Amino acid sequence: MPAPDVSVPPRRPARQLLLDAAARLFYANGVASTGIDAITSEAGVAKKSLYNNFASKADLVAAYLEARHAEWLELYRSRLETAGNAGGRVLAVFDAYLDHANAAYEHGFRGCGLLNAAAELPAGDAGREAVRRHKEQVEELLAAHALELLPGQKARAAELARHLSFLLEGAMARAGLEGGDARLRDARLIAARMLAEL
Repeated sequence: MPAPDVSVPPRRPARQLLLDAAARLFYANGVASTGIDAITSEAGVAKKSLYNNFASKADLVAAYLEARHAEWLELYRSRLETAGNAGGRVLAVFDAYLDHANAAYEHGFRGCGLLNAAAELPAGDAGREAVRRHKEQVEELLAAHALELLPGQKARAAELARHLSFLLEGAMARAGLEGGDARLRDARLIAARMLAEL
């Protein structure tokens, strides 16, 4: 009988360890308040590893923002798989935000990690532009699903998407301040009523 495999799993690459550590610390403490030493300590890697993987802290912040966006898209795609119709696809966007709010955060839910980071970055910063593009993509997803509900009415679908986007982002801001998902649940109910009235 062969002996069971008790080998230690391989260590994850330093880049991923650094990204994971940065994600936890940036979300919990903010981008500006989180220094390179804290990130490397949390990741358990040498400072040299950070600079072997990222040109600067700004490069690490950009990778963090990209990873947050990819995480949200994955939540959305997962919700989309169970959406049975166009209205359900609109609500899948709201559900993905709810899933984000209910993820396990070490220091609790603090709202949208992308908006939190953008608030700390100066005007014109590439990170702010990345966050703007993410929010535009969310509105584009809403518009595409709204157009399914309003075929041939592109302007009306775009207006509905703007309203839903404002509702969603406002609810996310309040949910982050309150540390829970109640405002997002309210927003989803309001969105469902708006769709029922089309």
